[in-house]
Parts: sequence; C-alpha cells; structure tokens
Amino acid sequence: MRTRPVLVFDGDCGFCTSSVRLIERVVRPRCEAVPWQRADLAALGVPPERARHEALWVTPTGKAYGGAQAVARLLLSAGGAWAIAGALLTLPPVRWAAHAVYRLVANNRRHLPGGPAGCALPADRARRT
Repeated sequence: MRTRPVLVFDGDCGFCTSSVRLIERVVRPRCEAVPWQRADLAALGVPPERARHEALWVTPTGKAYGGAQAVARLLLSAGGAWAIAGALLTLPPVRWAAHAVYRLVANNRRHLPGGPAGCALPADRARRT
C-alpha cells in the first residue's frame, strides 16, 4: 500500500511538466509526481481517459481528485500559507471559479509556452475559428 499521495499529470505536455517541476521546487507538496504515461494507472484505480483529461491527486487510500481539486489537495499537502490557499479552493464559490479556470487553461494549454502538438485537443473537440 502506498503511504504518499500521487500527483498524476501529462508528461507529454511541456506546459504541464514545467508547471509540476515549478510546483515541486516552490510549493513542495508532500507527494510523488508521476506522468500518467509512466504511472500504473490500474494500481492507482484511475481510468486512462480520466488521466488524459485532467491532473489527478490520488490519496494512499485510492480516492482521486481531479483538476482544480487536485491542485487544492496538492496545496493542502504543502502546509503553511499554501494550505490556506488549498482550503479556499475547496469552498464554493471559489471552487467553481477554480474549476472554470482550470478547464480554461487545460483546454488551451496547446497555446501556452511549452505546449507542444501533443497537447492539442482532438480535432472533434477543437474549437473552430
């Protein structure tokens, strides 16, 4: 059984990988960060479709939090002022706003620095301009 939470992220996305590395240095969450492409998703109890859709925080007991709530759990794990920010992200209406911002960033990460073609949405989900 795992004793530490696991942060699962998209290791093919430069923006995601850079963000996780920055968070590891600055926030210092108490977790193991692993790209979903190298994670044992079955052992974590996470469907691959979900791991492709959002960052995940998987507790040692197997509870998975996704997207903005994964970020909230990450911040809570770091303690101090970070934990206060994490706690705020769990409360409505901040929680709702955090979800909207997370989806906005996730859906547009291909336009952000470090966002390679692998971050692009499938053609059937990409917004037509």
